[in-house]
Amino acid sequence: MIALGSDHGGYLYKEELKKHLDEKGIEYIDFGTESTASCDYPVYAEKVCRAIQSGECEKGILICGTGIGMSICANKFKGIRAACCGDHFSAEFTRKHNDSNVLCMGARTIGAGVALQLADIFLSTEFEGGRHQKRVDMITAFEEE
Repeated sequence: MIALGSDHGGYLYKEELKKHLDEKGIEYIDFGTESTASCDYPVYAEKVCRAIQSGECEKGILICGTGIGMSICANKFKGIRAACCGDHFSAEFTRKHNDSNVLCMGARTIGAGVALQLADIFLSTEFEGGRHQKRVDMITAFEEE
């Protein structure tokens, strides 16, 4: 299950992403927002991250104007490794090397078609483990301090 969230700046992309996921048969939960009316992105980042922390969802996708605010907020939650991506390489390698579990994107920085491609790459790429697991474990240890 994939957790989706956006603020007003990312709402239209989130709606496009929902259609895309429906076409692919990928299940998701939409944690809002429900319109383009101004709202606070941390509210939706929290909902998505809590769903991942609880095990209700495996991964999340957050969309705001730049993706930066969502990624800053998401990375405050224990166990969340959020990456703000705007290109194919980053979306692939944040999964392969960092085992990121939240993709953040900016609706004002990339096209809608690119956003769908990045989501596909993020959701289909597996973590490589190996030498990268040691590094993820180091990051996780920082959360315990």
